Amino acid sequence: MARESNFKVELQTQPSSKILNQHETAPRHNSWSLNMLLRRLRATEGKKDDKFSNILDAVGEFGTFQRRLVALTFIPNVLSAVFMFADLFMFTAQKPYCNASWILAVGPNLSEAEQLNLTLPRAPNGSFLTCLMYLPVAWDLASIIQYGLNHTESCHDGWIYPETKQRSLINEFDLVCGKETSTETVQTMFMAGLLIGSLIFGFISDRLGRYPTILLSLLGLIVFGFGTAFVNSFHQYLFFRFAVSQALVGYSISSTSLATEWLVGDHRAHAIILEHCFFAVGVMFLTGLAYSLPHWRMLFLLGGAPVFSFIFYIWILPESPRWLMMKGKVEEAKQVLCYAAGVNKKTIPLSLLDKLQLPGKKMDKASVLDFYNNRHLRKVTLVMGCVWFTVGYSYFTLSFKLKDFGVNIYFRQVIPSIMEVPARLCCIFLLEQMGRKWSLIATLFQGTMMCLLILIIPSELKSALVLMVVFGEFSMAASVTVFFIYTAELLPTVLRATGLGLVSLAWAAGAISSLVLISQSLTLLPVFLCLTSAILALSLCSLLPETQDQPLSDSLESYPLQFRNTGEDTMSDDTLYDDAAEEVVKNTILNASVMKLDTDILPSSSQPTEADRKDD
Repeated sequence: MARESNFKVELQTQPSSKILNQHETAPRHNSWSLNMLLRRLRATEGKKDDKFSNILDAVGEFGTFQRRLVALTFIPNVLSAVFMFADLFMFTAQKPYCNASWILAVGPNLSEAEQLNLTLPRAPNGSFLTCLMYLPVAWDLASIIQYGLNHTESCHDGWIYPETKQRSLINEFDLVCGKETSTETVQTMFMAGLLIGSLIFGFISDRLGRYPTILLSLLGLIVFGFGTAFVNSFHQYLFFRFAVSQALVGYSISSTSLATEWLVGDHRAHAIILEHCFFAVGVMFLTGLAYSLPHWRMLFLLGGAPVFSFIFYIWILPESPRWLMMKGKVEEAKQVLCYAAGVNKKTIPLSLLDKLQLPGKKMDKASVLDFYNNRHLRKVTLVMGCVWFTVGYSYFTLSFKLKDFGVNIYFRQVIPSIMEVPARLCCIFLLEQMGRKWSLIATLFQGTMMCLLILIIPSELKSALVLMVVFGEFSMAASVTVFFIYTAELLPTVLRATGLGLVSLAWAAGAISSLVLISQSLTLLPVFLCLTSAILALSLCSLLPETQDQPLSDSLESYPLQFRNTGEDTMSDDTLYDDAAEEVVKNTILNASVMKLDTDILPSSSQPTEADRKDD
């Protein structure tokens, strides 16, 4: 007994650093636990001052109301994918011939092959010319067969497509013989709509609210998405595609903002990840429709018809309480929160609701100029814009790279879409274990390595190159999902939608740059630029602060301290905070170790040893 007491006294009088060194040299795996505990400490400290998080906890973190909200936001993403990538299936290869039906007036019983043989000139290889025809003459059929026709002219009565089984834009609007339009050109017009719509709808969402912007976007999908099936000219088609792209980006920005402001913690990230998974499912749904339907109008009719079911969103979609508070609509925010609590069968304490008040001093109205005037917001937006440009450029470059390898259009969409679902689901593990910033760096680094391998692998190894491109798309899809979550958390509520619009503009600019370079039929340059831009994006990611387990910022005035400072100030503040928190955790682990030692000693002390009995 005396020796055990002396051992305990000796243990407790040892310097704490000595004991800590013993623990650090043996179980190195505790370092990861330390980081997790540090995150929890930061989250607890931040949550004390976040009144909205406390109220949302009282409402229910992820009850019936939140599950219904998530379902309402991710279901339209299936149709968003249909409307976004429909252009890829609108330009199936066609073999046109001049319409020479004039000869039927003198030979009504001629077969189609005989018509072509008598009215179309041939190329040196024996094939019919597609853009020329023989000049009609006022002869009888016997004279035409006997003497033949010699004078040619360009097609003036349109074209026929005898070998075509599917109806596409090419044979609908005769986009041949000098009127050719590639998929890249149409998608560039679509991306230009995304670019403009990201600015317009981001501003509208912050000005009018998430709820009306989502309804306006869904109305745009009905009019310009479903309505594309009824266009009468190719120019109308381009206009409708330009307009529907704006509705798509408006819905994406507003739905992401709504989910971000209603959900807390990991539920917020999981909801956005699920939303993106359903987008990939929508691409697979579109590919199946395009493969089975013989007419391009049927694709828009059947693929876009479900959009009419979203009319009931008028009655069940809620507004964001955070946005209502920022606009001074306190009573409306309380009503929405109480309704959500009622759906979840919870009750919000009056003491919490009473704390939901506007600040004592009048808040300045935020505007897009704050992205320039506010030093931190300017820095974060510029960095995010550069990274978003890289992600957009790299994603589209890799997507269109499969076309160079002769991969079928349907496989080019189905295989990457199937791969994107596990890629986005893997983000759940990455975000929980590594946080936002390091998850983004990890996915971008993987995409960078795939671009490097595509440049290094010889062109003869076609299968290996296709595999690298698919894995590159896998990485970029994960980067898009992680960065969407990260961007939404970095921006304050009062300017969240506008900020998402600005970075979406950068993403669209990257996509347009990719489409322009690809249309130049360059081989290695687009991938080389993809590699260099990804390396630049990796270096810029280190300038962004971590947002995991941090409360959302609602106004510019309530921006977290570590978000407002830059450079050495940020590093010093974070270092001091980390050191203090780490010291607390280490002391906790040390005390737990000593208590464990006590429990190990006490049971043995209840049975006296033989030496102790002899001493007695």
